[in-house]
Amino acid sequence: MKLITRFEAASRSTRELHALHSEAVVAFAHAARGSEARRNALSSLHNIEAELAMRPHGF
Repeated sequence: MKLITRFEAASRSTRELHALHSEAVVAFAHAARGSEARRNALSSLHNIEAELAMRPHGF
Protein backbone atom coordinates (compact mmCIF):
# COMPACT_ATOMS: atom_id res chain seq x y z
CA MET A 1 0.00 0.00 0.00
CA LYS A 2 1.11 3.55 -0.68
CA LEU A 3 1.86 5.49 2.48
CA ILE A 4 -0.84 8.03 3.37
CA THR A 5 0.95 11.00 4.93
CA ARG A 6 -0.50 13.38 7.53
CA PHE A 7 -0.58 16.07 4.84
CA GLU A 8 -2.48 13.82 2.44
CA ALA A 9 -4.90 12.71 5.18
CA ALA A 10 -5.64 16.34 6.06
CA SER A 11 -6.60 17.04 2.45
CA ARG A 12 -9.16 14.21 2.29
CA SER A 13 -12.81 14.25 3.27
CA THR A 14 -13.95 12.29 6.29
CA ARG A 15 -15.72 9.84 4.01
CA GLU A 16 -12.53 9.30 2.00
CA LEU A 17 -10.56 8.78 5.21
CA HIS A 18 -12.94 6.08 6.37
CA ALA A 19 -12.55 4.31 3.02
CA LEU A 20 -8.75 4.64 3.19
CA HIS A 21 -8.81 3.34 6.75
CA SER A 22 -10.61 0.19 5.60
CA GLU A 23 -8.11 -0.28 2.77
CA ALA A 24 -5.18 0.16 5.16
CA VAL A 25 -6.59 -2.42 7.60
CA VAL A 26 -6.89 -4.97 4.79
CA ALA A 27 -3.43 -4.12 3.45
CA PHE A 28 -1.92 -4.50 6.93
CA ALA A 29 -3.63 -7.85 7.45
CA HIS A 30 -2.40 -9.24 4.13
CA ALA A 31 1.16 -7.90 4.19
CA ALA A 32 4.04 -10.07 5.32
CA ARG A 33 5.53 -9.36 8.74
CA GLY A 34 8.44 -6.96 8.55
CA SER A 35 7.64 -5.91 4.99
CA GLU A 36 7.62 -2.35 3.71
CA ALA A 37 3.96 -2.80 2.72
CA ARG A 38 3.07 -3.67 6.32
CA ARG A 39 5.02 -0.69 7.70
CA ASN A 40 3.33 1.62 5.19
CA ALA A 41 -0.11 0.29 6.07
CA LEU A 42 0.53 0.72 9.79
CA SER A 43 1.89 4.24 9.35
CA SER A 44 -1.07 5.08 7.14
CA LEU A 45 -3.45 3.82 9.81
CA HIS A 46 -1.79 6.03 12.41
CA ASN A 47 -1.95 9.06 10.13
CA ILE A 48 -5.56 8.48 9.13
CA GLU A 49 -6.68 7.87 12.72
CA ALA A 50 -4.85 10.99 13.93
CA GLU A 51 -6.60 13.09 11.29
CA LEU A 52 -10.01 11.60 12.07
CA ALA A 53 -9.49 12.26 15.78
CA MET A 54 -8.93 15.94 15.06
CA ARG A 55 -12.24 16.28 13.24
CA PRO A 56 -15.50 17.17 15.01
CA HIS A 57 -17.05 13.70 14.86
CA GLY A 58 -13.83 11.66 14.49
CA PHE A 59 -14.74 8.02 14.04
